Amino acid sequence: MLDHAPNLTQLPNRPGVGFKPQHFDALMRDPGPVAWIEIHAENYMGAGGRPLAQLHALSERFAISVHGVGLSIGGEGPLDRDHLARLKHLLSWLNPASFSEHLAWSTHETGYFNDLLPLPYTEATLARVCAHIDQVQETLGRQILLENPSNYLAFAESTIPEVTFLAEIANRTGCGLLLDVNNVYVSACNQQSEPHAYLDAFPLEQVGELHLGGHDEDRDDQGARLLIDSHGAPVVDPVWALYDHVIAAGGPKPVLIEWDTDVPDWPELRAEAERAEAHMGALAQAL
Repeated sequence: MLDHAPNLTQLPNRPGVGFKPQHFDALMRDPGPVAWIEIHAENYMGAGGRPLAQLHALSERFAISVHGVGLSIGGEGPLDRDHLARLKHLLSWLNPASFSEHLAWSTHETGYFNDLLPLPYTEATLARVCAHIDQVQETLGRQILLENPSNYLAFAESTIPEVTFLAEIANRTGCGLLLDVNNVYVSACNQQSEPHAYLDAFPLEQVGELHLGGHDEDRDDQGARLLIDSHGAPVVDPVWALYDHVIAAGGPKPVLIEWDTDVPDWPELRAEAERAEAHMGALAQAL
């Protein structure tokens, strides 16, 4: 566990976007309200080339958030020390404003699954996740943020509500939390639960970053509505409403627009950031 409770993040309480190389020139020329960018750690662990050259240039202008997808913090086996060492090297020279990972697992023995898989919420899982986070934070020498998952099913053996599980992780390890509002909506629709109740129970004082993104809609084998967290579409109105609910309760926070598949041209992505900024401004005027 961290010996103290540092700032959750050094990101500004303004919109950020997930960086895509095809947007580099437009982003540098006309960022609009975008004050920070997020990169996926695993895309920048190489030794050089255009990706690192662009990242160096971006870091001189924008605050950087690094988002990991490969640590498998919820995995049953030990963390991959080589992967953790590569991550430490990246964060050491980049010195980003924030680093985050997922409450999920993606490895089993020597296999790696290209997905973020769910966990049962039990005391044994809680202890394992906390031990892994302690190891990550000790190795990196910094606080991390842990993101709530998007859920498509619930484990019968789970004995701890998800919000309680996340809050206890933060309390035991000193990590912060990343609240993905779209994930809350996706999970609530898929599991027929109430997203406002989830958010009202969420420890917003431990949140260092918010995520907004789009999703796809499908039907399951029984014909019931099924939402897929695809990051491939605009943020929908119900998620914007949940975002308003969060910032009204917890105040403005750094908010990311995630768009990772079917990536639009820069003006459309910038417009989503502008909308997030407008929601912050409307809240400020209402207070």
